Amino acid sequence: MQPPVKMYTLSTCSHCKATKKLLSECAVKYEFTDVDLLTGDEKAAVIADVRKLNPQCSFPTIIIGDKVVIGFDEKAIRKALGL
Repeated sequence: MQPPVKMYTLSTCSHCKATKKLLSECAVKYEFTDVDLLTGDEKAAVIADVRKLNPQCSFPTIIIGDKVVIGFDEKAIRKALGL
């Protein structure tokens, strides 16, 4: 069974788009939040969550089950997914 996948992304980020494309090509279901499209308190809260996982607050920040993958690292993403 596939672990849950949640991503924090930016709508304009090429690495974020590449990650979404990879997950779609692998038929992986995922949720994502485009952080740059949020505003106010919601944006501040999400950025605080991202910093807990990834202190550099870089994107994409991908949570696969209990693993965190920073950036478009295809090998690490596939490994975390068990592909």
